[in-house]
Amino acid sequence: MPNWLLPENIADVLPSEARKIEELRRRLLDNFRLYGYEMVMPPLLEYLESLLTGAGQDTDLRTFKLVDQLSGRTLGVRADMTTQVARIDAHLLNRASVTRLCYAGSVLHTRPTGLHATREPIQIGAEIYGHAGLEADAEIQELALNSLALAGMRTIRLDLCHVGVLRAIIANDAAAKRDEAQLFALLQAKDVPGLQEITAAYQEGTRAALLALPNLYGDISVIARARITLPALPGIAQALDELQALVELAAGHEGAAVTIDLADLRGYHYHSGVMFSAYVPGLPNAVVRGGRYDHVGEAFGRARPATGFSLDLRELARLMPGAERKRAILAPWGRDAGLREKIAQLRQAGEIVIQSLPGHEHDQDEFDCDRALDFSNGNWIIKNLG
Repeated sequence: MPNWLLPENIADVLPSEARKIEELRRRLLDNFRLYGYEMVMPPLLEYLESLLTGAGQDTDLRTFKLVDQLSGRTLGVRADMTTQVARIDAHLLNRASVTRLCYAGSVLHTRPTGLHATREPIQIGAEIYGHAGLEADAEIQELALNSLALAGMRTIRLDLCHVGVLRAIIANDAAAKRDEAQLFALLQAKDVPGLQEITAAYQEGTRAALLALPNLYGDISVIARARITLPALPGIAQALDELQALVELAAGHEGAAVTIDLADLRGYHYHSGVMFSAYVPGLPNAVVRGGRYDHVGEAFGRARPATGFSLDLRELARLMPGAERKRAILAPWGRDAGLREKIAQLRQAGEIVIQSLPGHEHDQDEFDCDRALDFSNGNWIIKNLG
């Protein structure tokens, strides 16, 4: 096997694509900063029990494991950074006030999430800790939609769900609570025959509500239908009120179409409230995922309300148009003090100056050398190359 071959679904990122990704990363992080988010940099690997705390079985299956030669303990290479950031908030920062944190870095998956997906996504995200109210969820939703707009996405479909609906339905039915994991899988697959079979011995009200969930999807009218169809339980009413408020806020975002799917319970065991996914043309899977996850910090010794989102920069950058070549100035290589001073001045002013190494032609896809430094009448001047 050639030694230049890479593992399946692992690939190098070449100059023009790398620049697109990096410029988008800077744009998004600068925008997070405008909202007051502080950046953190979790480690690439941790002890497995810390890395997987509260993360659920899906993350466990996606995580590469290895043995630490120093301690003999099992380590995991991060497949997601959200739990790491929750640990930082709960255990290291230990603030009593609201904390806004953001992050960006590579994660590694044992398997790709889609046919052409990479196993090494570049994840970027933002999280709010310390506020249980809907205001934090609204800010995270707004920030996620603005992030897609900054990437040039003009058509966005925002899917909303709420784990409180299912939990309220099964709360007073012991048989349903016992089958919670199976119900989650059946609802996720919208497997109505499977639901009919498993709910046969449930309380009548519980069974009717569970069988109604797969059909409660569509536009904002779903919320009104759910209020009529589902039991009048406080937990359901609160969940639907929160969804209604977030739908109304998202409706003001240009290019965003909002849908509700009360059976779309991806991340059910991880989340504790509103969940959302964002889709854009050109990608079959959600480009953004987010929601509320209040219980995760508890495993690190301090329960904190939490909500946030993350997205894959590599996937998003693939949809963006090719980066335009940057204007640059071609300069000769030399030891002349005046030349070196002129080059330093131009670079300090933000100009790209590329020095030609002796005996080589300039050949770089990212730069368009439309000007050159030329020595004329005792001075180094910029000359247009046409």
